[in-house]
Amino acid sequence: MQFGRYFEEFEVGATYKHWPGKTITEFDDHMFCLLTMNHHPLHLDAHYAETQTQFKRNVVVGNLVYSLALGMSVADVSGKAIANLEVESLKHENPTFHGDTIYAETTVLDKRESSSKPDRGIVSVETRAFNQRGERVCIFRRSVMVPKRSAVGDLQPADLAPGASEA
Repeated sequence: MQFGRYFEEFEVGATYKHWPGKTITEFDDHMFCLLTMNHHPLHLDAHYAETQTQFKRNVVVGNLVYSLALGMSVADVSGKAIANLEVESLKHENPTFHGDTIYAETTVLDKRESSSKPDRGIVSVETRAFNQRGERVCIFRRSVMVPKRSAVGDLQPADLAPGASEA
């Protein structure tokens, strides 16, 4: 099984369908909310959600949906990353509810060689997350620095350090 890609392996326009999907349980949502200190009753209080919100039920916290889609993309996109450089945009387009299953896919938008280090390149991608009904629930764009296959043996530990940046 491949885990990530080298710079040369990315093709602009290629789309990777990530597998498997993940069904989000009430436990998943509550644990994520509590771990991240998001105590909004929309996510945690079923009575509040039923009586005080337009959806009449708990909504999964958006950052959990984003984190799942991002995690699903790692094996195909950033598993070999030297650095995750930026998240350019993030939109939550539809709500996710307890019991929904999330699936994701990523399209390569652009790639360019590093201007300062010849052993790596920058890949820009767009990841889309869908529920089991095919409704898009989340979309985001990000850029990742990945090594070139030809230079893997030449990387030094300092080159792989967290926070490495592109000049």
